This record gives sequence, structure tokens and C-alpha cells, in this order.
Amino acid sequence: MPELAIAVPAPVPGRARILFPGLLACGVVAAASTFLSEHYGAPVMLFALLLGMAMNFLSGEGPCAAGIEFAARQVLRFGVALLGLRITVGQIAELGWGPVGIVVVSVVLTISVSMVLAKLMGFQSLFGLLSGGATAICGASAALALAAALPAHPLKERATLFTVVGVSVLSTVSMIVYPMIAHAIGLDSRAAGVFLGATIHDVAQVVGAGYSMSRETGDIATFVKLMRVAMLVPVIVFAVMLTRARAEEAGTKRPPLLPWFAVAFAVLVAINSTGWLPEVVAKTGSELSRWCLVAAIAAIGMKTQLKELATVGVKPVLLMLAETTFLAVLVLALLRWAI
Repeated sequence: MPELAIAVPAPVPGRARILFPGLLACGVVAAASTFLSEHYGAPVMLFALLLGMAMNFLSGEGPCAAGIEFAARQVLRFGVALLGLRITVGQIAELGWGPVGIVVVSVVLTISVSMVLAKLMGFQSLFGLLSGGATAICGASAALALAAALPAHPLKERATLFTVVGVSVLSTVSMIVYPMIAHAIGLDSRAAGVFLGATIHDVAQVVGAGYSMSRETGDIATFVKLMRVAMLVPVIVFAVMLTRARAEEAGTKRPPLLPWFAVAFAVLVAINSTGWLPEVVAKTGSELSRWCLVAAIAAIGMKTQLKELATVGVKPVLLMLAETTFLAVLVLALLRWAI
């Protein structure tokens, strides 16, 4: 009797097997958050953040850690890129030059004030550039990019770690508080989107705060935020020039100046603006984007380690609080002039 040929499934790729537990955890939190939002009316992003923080223990050493890290970075970027399917050039044109001016002025002034404050508080002005750049541009991504462009220093790694943790925590707080401020002072959807996009540090929290208010606010906030991300290019060039002026060596290898998800976002906006894209494709991409972003917010909540801030002194905390407050007050003032 001939032997039966048994089909053996192909082995799961090693990378996928490592990431699966963490991605599954983020997916479960995203589904639970969506269910709670639909039944109780609260913002889905806020539910995802709170449930993620409740499952913080998963982000430590264990099978879920790699997948959570992947969701907080790559899934987030993929979701932001797909948001381009919800925005057209016509919508961008309606914003006018006001938001562009607000972004440029706020980034330049925030970094300048941060460098001066750092010097007055006894730090190197380069620490002000690092923390101010993270605050003014795109949070942890800007901190890591700027750190790579700055000269080697015994305390550089600790300063970078503190900046990443600090800006992530402040961004999470801003995601919850800033929509309340926008509502309290009576900002309309357009002004609220500009305010959130120009002040909150990280992309994920901008998206979470914006879409927790309305779809229009979320779209505007996302575009304004990505304009800030584009400011990373001239700021890193400035950091390199400053480094070369202070030392003979320019520093270590630098990451890409413009993140790929910002480029992908712009490409998808251009494609969507042509009107050639089938409506079902745009809607599917938009829904996939929403799920990616909710899962990424859950992952960021799982990664939030508030206790790490206790290992640093008070002055760095005060500096970052001052930078964050200055940026928010400055943008609110500019809104009265430009919007």
C-alpha cells in the first residue's frame, strides 16, 4: 500500500513568530477599545491608551515585548501613512499659509528658547537643542535623530534616554489635556486641529487627540503634525553645522532626514487627490489605518514607564515642562494672528 503524502504547513517565518504575541495583545486591546467606544461613547484612542497602560507588564521581558515595540513604531507609521487616503490637496489648500507659518515660527522659537534656558539652568546648550527639538518637532523620533547628529559626550546616552521618556510622557498627557483646552476656549474644528498638530510631540498622540474630537480635526492635526516632521530636515542640518563648529569631527552616522511614513503619506495624498482611486480602496485603507493607529496607541500605553522619570533630577523635568508650556502658549497666541 503506498504511503500517504501528508502536507506539512510551511514553518512560520522566525520574525513573524517573534512578533505575533505582542501584535496579538495590541490587537485584542484595539478590539476591546473599539467595543467600549461604540457602546459608551468615549474616544477609542483614550480607551486604547488606558487599557494599554493597564497591561504595562507585557512590555517587559517576555514573549510580547518585541511585538509591542513593533506596533508602537512600525504599525504606527504604517497607519499614519495610510491616513493620506483620507486627505486631498484641496483640503490642504483650504488651510492656507497660516498653519505653515505657525509651524515654522513655533519650531524656531521653541528650539531657540530651549537652548537659552538649558544654558541658564547649567546644562550645555546642546541639551536644549536635543530636548527642544524633540518637543518642537516629532518627539522621540526627533530626539534620536538629533542625538545621532550631536557630538559624543559621557552623558549623551542618559540625556537622550531622558528626553525620549520625558517627551513620550508629556505627549501622552497632552493627548488627554489639550483637547479639553481646545474645547474650553472654544476653538473650532480647524483651529483645534492646528493647535493639536502644532503642539503635541509624537505623531500617535496627535492622531489620538485629533480624531477623539472629530474627523476634520484629526485630518488637519495630522497634516500640521507632518509639516512639523518635515522641519526635522533643516533642524538636523543646523545641529550638524553647530557640531562641526564646536568640534573637529561631525559625529556618528545619522538616520534618514525625512521618515518614510511622511513621504508615503504625501504620495497617498497626491494619489487620492487625482480622484482615480476607487472609493472602496480608499475606505478600506482608511479603516485599516484606524485599526493600526488604535493598536499603536495601545502599544504606546503598554510601553509607558512613568517610574523611569524618578531616576533623573528635577531641573531636566522643569526644562521639558517649560518647553512644552512655551510651545502651547506660543501656538495659541499665533492662532489669533494666523487663523
